[in-house]
Amino acid sequence: MSSMEETHHHSSSFSNDVVLNLPDSQPQGKKKKDTLVLAYKTLGVVFGGLVTSPLYVYPSMPLNSPTEQDYLGIYSIMFWTLTLIGLVKYANIAIRADDHGEGGTFALYSLLCRHFNIGILPSKQVGMNSTRVTETNTWLAKLFETSIVARRLLLFIAMLGTCMLIGDGILTPAISVLSAMDGVRAPFPSVTKSLVEALSAVVLIFLFLLQKYGTSRVSFLFSPIMGAWTLCTPLVGIYSIIHNYPTIFKALSPHYIFQFFSRNGKSGWLLLGGTVLCITGSEAMFADLGHFNPRSIQIAFIFTIYPSLVLTYAGQTAYLIKNPHDHNDGFYKFIPTQVYWPIFIISTLAAVVASQSLISATFSVIKQSVVLDYFPRVKIVHTSHNKEGEVYSPEVNYILMVLCVAVILIFGDGKDIGNAFGVVVSLVMLITTILLTLVMIMIWRTPAILVSLYFCVFFVMEGVYVSAVFTKFAEGGWIPFAISFILAFIMFGWFYGRQRKIDYELTHKITFERLEELLADSVVQRVPGLCFFYTNIQDGLTPILGHYIKNMKSLHKVTVFTTLRYLLVPKVAPHERIVIRKPNLKGVYCCVIQYGYADTLNIEGDDFLDQVIKSLKMHIQNCPDNLSSDSQSIEEEVASLEEARLAGVVHVRGKTRFYIGLNCGWFDKIMLGFYEIMHSNCRSGLPTVGVSLQQRIEVGMLYEA
Repeated sequence: MSSMEETHHHSSSFSNDVVLNLPDSQPQGKKKKDTLVLAYKTLGVVFGGLVTSPLYVYPSMPLNSPTEQDYLGIYSIMFWTLTLIGLVKYANIAIRADDHGEGGTFALYSLLCRHFNIGILPSKQVGMNSTRVTETNTWLAKLFETSIVARRLLLFIAMLGTCMLIGDGILTPAISVLSAMDGVRAPFPSVTKSLVEALSAVVLIFLFLLQKYGTSRVSFLFSPIMGAWTLCTPLVGIYSIIHNYPTIFKALSPHYIFQFFSRNGKSGWLLLGGTVLCITGSEAMFADLGHFNPRSIQIAFIFTIYPSLVLTYAGQTAYLIKNPHDHNDGFYKFIPTQVYWPIFIISTLAAVVASQSLISATFSVIKQSVVLDYFPRVKIVHTSHNKEGEVYSPEVNYILMVLCVAVILIFGDGKDIGNAFGVVVSLVMLITTILLTLVMIMIWRTPAILVSLYFCVFFVMEGVYVSAVFTKFAEGGWIPFAISFILAFIMFGWFYGRQRKIDYELTHKITFERLEELLADSVVQRVPGLCFFYTNIQDGLTPILGHYIKNMKSLHKVTVFTTLRYLLVPKVAPHERIVIRKPNLKGVYCCVIQYGYADTLNIEGDDFLDQVIKSLKMHIQNCPDNLSSDSQSIEEEVASLEEARLAGVVHVRGKTRFYIGLNCGWFDKIMLGFYEIMHSNCRSGLPTVGVSLQQRIEVGMLYEA
């Protein structure tokens, strides 16, 4: 088990959004200006999926010979869905529940774990940065703290929400680009559906290949595109309302919804699978908090996105009331011929940007999971030095690309992808509602009447949506389930394996007293040289050390037990980077190397050595124990340090595996076997340390499961 993993030990989340920490010395006007600039940038990154939903909402609905009253009912449902879920829930409630500036279902889960002992790990394992609150617990907190089943269920729900968001990252690009490209077929009827699919696939492949250049360089292009789209569609909408059906806004009255359901019964309920798509991408508002600040997201949503969507849908509905049978191509038909091509170009570009916003969200979710140790270590590249949230992962990128293109080529029909999409959208919303309710009760201590009002309204509303969407399970709804289930299995398997490893290490750790006993044995030699022995336990030493000394019968004259620790700050100040402790053993030191999320942890050769030796010398000279002793012993200690360095430097780390014996249960056999496969194929925690191969030794050890 590599010492890098120390980095992750469940520091409950890790993102201090840079924007939130603007120094107070900034003038108020400058802050406002920064927020407005950020709000403008959110158009391109956060709201892509939400604002392009008019492209595919009507075409995804299984309508047959709809009447004027039906359309008014559908518009009323969409308006209230946008208002309640978009405006009230996401833009005003969820956005306040961030964890160190990160949003999303995992952030809600880690927020709960930080305040209460409801993680699956023993509480002492929660990292240094935990701010465990020991206030009087509510009955709900007591339930979670006493019941392992409730805790596992909570973890599984958080994992499922995260996996669904990743599923969203596959489906949004597929459906939005496909719907936008479909616009080619109206002016050129000879273009076949398969050609449109091929074109969409090419556009998406190109988009995924651009990911490695990071979002900050591209988002300056994205915001004007989305700005143009956000402005153009409501203008076309207003034109359509005036021309086709000026009294459309009477449908804002909820009684049209009741009439719609009493008239259509079951078929009306089934149509909800299509209307739920009008709120797609609102989860990104919450999941992308790491890239922006809450104020900027609120401003952008309330003043641009929300009015734009309300007017666009009103215009589409007004057009469809006049031409009730055009709903299968409900977007492009409602655009006047004079502006057809400009809108087509804008909508294609907007669809690409929408795809980008969910790809970004997927990267930040994966990164969050890797740092919290819920996901096998994949390569994470920071594409921006001053913005922690902007990350890119090559492996994840190419897997997403393959899945996206596969979805387009296999399920070319927009209705099937629409069904799959509905499942993801409604389930993520429901999971967020459940976790938010827990946060309200357990952390915010919201008055019971407000919590029950929130829970009843949203749980009922989203529950009805989920039930309608699940009827489409066979017609494409299973795609996100398959993807999410596989991902959730990977996450759970990895997490279970890590948990078992940590438990083993904590129960078998070597204390300094035990180390003293081992070294006191006359057989054990102290050989010349300087050894960095990587360990990842805070208050003790890794079991591998005992294994090493017993079998090698030696330890280097100067041994530095090194721990790497990940902190929640962008950069660690140079004087805080290396922390030294000296146990009462000759030639043995403990060294903690601390680094932040924007630090490049590169321990290339001599530079690192010089830093550590300099810190060790300073520690020897300034140590309170040494101040009383004579200067001769201090000089001797410094000299032995130099001597050891000249004799040769070696870096020792453990490579551990589980030994799965016959007395293991079937659950352990499956889970730990699966964990071992992942562990042997994922990146090691140490390459980030950049130690040359000649100086690296790996000590293998089997842990008994």
